[in-house]
Amino acid sequence: MKTLTLKIEPSAFNSVYRPYFSDDHRTQIFFGGSSSGKSYFLGQRVVLDTIKGRNTLVLRNVARTIRSSCWNEIIKAISRMGLKEYFHVGASEMVIRCKINGSQILFAGLDDVEKIKSITPEEGPLTDLWVEEATEIDYKDYKQLEKRLRGRSQFTKRVTLSFNPIYKDHWLFKEFFGGWDDSKREYRDGTLSILKTTYKDNRFLNPDDIRALETEKDEYYRNVYTLGNWGVLGDVIFRNWRTEDLSDFNTDKPLFGLDFGFSSDPAASVKVHYDRAGKKIYILDELHEKGMTNSQLSELLKPWVGGHYITCDSSEPKSIKELQNLGIRAIGAKKGPDSVIHGVQWLQGHEIIVDVRCQYTKNELQLYQWRKDKDGNPMRVPEDRNNHLIDALRYCLEHESTARYATSLNLKGL
Repeated sequence: MKTLTLKIEPSAFNSVYRPYFSDDHRTQIFFGGSSSGKSYFLGQRVVLDTIKGRNTLVLRNVARTIRSSCWNEIIKAISRMGLKEYFHVGASEMVIRCKINGSQILFAGLDDVEKIKSITPEEGPLTDLWVEEATEIDYKDYKQLEKRLRGRSQFTKRVTLSFNPIYKDHWLFKEFFGGWDDSKREYRDGTLSILKTTYKDNRFLNPDDIRALETEKDEYYRNVYTLGNWGVLGDVIFRNWRTEDLSDFNTDKPLFGLDFGFSSDPAASVKVHYDRAGKKIYILDELHEKGMTNSQLSELLKPWVGGHYITCDSSEPKSIKELQNLGIRAIGAKKGPDSVIHGVQWLQGHEIIVDVRCQYTKNELQLYQWRKDKDGNPMRVPEDRNNHLIDALRYCLEHESTARYATSLNLKGL
């Protein structure tokens, strides 16, 4: 067999990750602070592994988030390492094939179970799984994924998980980090390797990003996203929720809420069923998209909402009017001086059941906290962060939480 010799400058790599290009542990975890170069490194490794003959399936919880994350990292890695001539990139089907040996990089979301079941490389068995943002997935999904690595291979089969740590109650911490001390950088045993990194390990980071991380004032965010430590949630607002597989849940009276966004903030929408008698709120589905014009948003909302009303953030009357003109039955929420705290307290009085696939909603419920005063004591005012889908939830249930809502809506012309 002809040997291919690649000449790639050492400056193309972050030095802390270099020993892990040849790591053969069955389970590998790369976690830590924001902008630490984890995804950059794994994109490079997947590319080089494909040239060696490995077949990798790259996964995220939701398929539509892959192109703007893992896919882009791998495409950039191919380009920056000067390896374009060795790969065929199938952008429409999202398959990258090595021209030398036929090995492939495949992509899928956990929201498309049938696709994952049917994915098979053209040459040889699947040897690697890379789950990006692994905190988004459930434990049962992880256990099912492990079963995908079947079949004989000359290579050690590997499952790679990458993520920013969230909180110590997460299944990832319970499964892999027993006895973990955040002062550690590495851990290895017979089947598991863990590497913790921070922004200081990423030589490609620009000064503005470094400054933002180093000046973070929120204690939780600094601990998790700057320092890469596992967080301990203190004054979270919602503890009255759980997850359940609601894929077979049918409702003839869905409720929809929408919080507008564009660049840094997402447009966020929830689909909800409300059980008034049982005091239960079922969150059946979510939309969470950045950078969308109202025209683009309307195309997502049409099949999502159908002929139902969607209650929107009333601070954006122009956007509401645009959506109406584009065929969406959009109405504005009736806000008042205490509408946020009233809505939050009303939600606290219910059991909230979240579909297992609604990862962005779960993230917000895990992170939404009370604001603190200068002495660090919680105030009865929610922080204005991690609340886009929670705001949408308040909007769609406003007619239930506020008695005057039903008589004050003006639905003329809709």
